[in-house]
Amino acid sequence: MDFTPTEEQAAAQELAARIFGDLATHERLTAAGAGTDAELWKALCAAGLPGAVEETGLLGLVLIAEEQGRTTAQVPFTASCVYGLLAVARHGTDEQRERLLPGLRDGTTVVTGAFPPAGHVRAEEDGTLSGSVEWVPWLRDATHVLVPDEDGTLRLVPTAEVTVVPVELTAPWAAGRLELDGARGERIGGAGACADVLTAARVAFAGLQAGVCAGSLARAVAYTSVREQFGRPLATRQAVQLRAADAYMDTEAIRVTAYEAAWRHDQGLPAAEHALTAAWWASEAGRRVVHAGQHLHGGMGADLDHPVHRHFLWGRQLDAYLGCGTELLAELGDMIANGDMS
Repeated sequence: MDFTPTEEQAAAQELAARIFGDLATHERLTAAGAGTDAELWKALCAAGLPGAVEETGLLGLVLIAEEQGRTTAQVPFTASCVYGLLAVARHGTDEQRERLLPGLRDGTTVVTGAFPPAGHVRAEEDGTLSGSVEWVPWLRDATHVLVPDEDGTLRLVPTAEVTVVPVELTAPWAAGRLELDGARGERIGGAGACADVLTAARVAFAGLQAGVCAGSLARAVAYTSVREQFGRPLATRQAVQLRAADAYMDTEAIRVTAYEAAWRHDQGLPAAEHALTAAWWASEAGRRVVHAGQHLHGGMGADLDHPVHRHFLWGRQLDAYLGCGTELLAELGDMIANGDMS
């Protein structure tokens, strides 16, 4: 296994880092409130980054998602790329790819996913969908939502045909409650498509968590290096160093497991087990890292307006979205016991 990015992947990550760094500033994020930064979304799409993911694969998306997480940029980039662009490119028909991919590349089509599937959506005999999903990230920004029904069939549904009830989450993800009442959606892929998209989504959002943790830790290191106590920077204290070192190791564990799972997925190798491993690290270790980042800021970490608090909110939200550690371990254990490692 070689996780060294290709020239194309490295170039896409570098471009993403520059755009996110220039536009996803603390001041702009504060001004955006709980909404999406439309200007940043346009800049990302104008630079061709969603289209680049089609060429660089899931590992390329993980690399760019890291940069989004590092700045907690409020755009539906990771969600639309994994639930829209990669899902359609991998499982859509020739006609669907020709019709849908141009809009996904230029950002005029935004897709989110009602994942993980929990059996709340039913397909009726006439092909219509019914049921609801309590909260779906970026649903208020989406033109389409990818919905798995209770049988595991994927359907791409225009949001114009569903009811979207705004929901406020821990993180400002423009989420909404999805209510389906007779909506129709086109089928995407066949057997196995739902499991494959779920695997890719777990890996992509684990990559996002790696960036959130890296950003939180970077802020903590910068703060403790200049904040003095009793005439010495906090960073010289052994307890601070050990806490930061633990957070660094946790962040690297999230990153490397996400890279491995993404690489395997791109190579067509079994990746479901590895995606669950990455999701477990992102959930369990991610929670530890953002708590440490906030704690290392001392009293400043309790300030809701401080930039590190945004990383804390994102880290906790990703923990909830990926699933708690015991749930993920139980699913992984069942997979290993049943010999289902696809």
